[in-house]
Amino acid sequence: MVEFKVVVNDAKQGKSYQIPVSGHHANALVGKKIGDEVDGIFVSLPGYKLIITGGTDKDGFPMRPDLPGAIKKRILITKSIGFKPDRKGKRKKKTLRGNTINQDIVQINMKITKYGAKAIEELISAKKEEEK
Repeated sequence: MVEFKVVVNDAKQGKSYQIPVSGHHANALVGKKIGDEVDGIFVSLPGYKLIITGGTDKDGFPMRPDLPGAIKKRILITKSIGFKPDRKGKRKKKTLRGNTINQDIVQINMKITKYGAKAIEELISAKKEEEK
């Protein structure tokens, strides 16, 4: 069974929320790519629209939007996702993950594009009470 930690970024409030997702909602996210817009119902936020912005796999390698598929690959990069050089012009070969979500992904980063009727805090606290 697939289980993800989804980090939802709320740009209006300047806050991020970590929401665990498992079961059929997590299976619906498998195969989605960075940049895809998904319905908020998959992360217990009905009425919201979210866009996938990135993530990390089980080994800590970040997802990269310009690397197709769900593979891990060593690529030569400059300043960008996965590498922050200490001097100008430095390049390095780094292992990065592709842009497609699969079973090896642990964390998915998302950003809110359309807000729903209820506040996020209400929906998250209601879900926590249901779990208890």
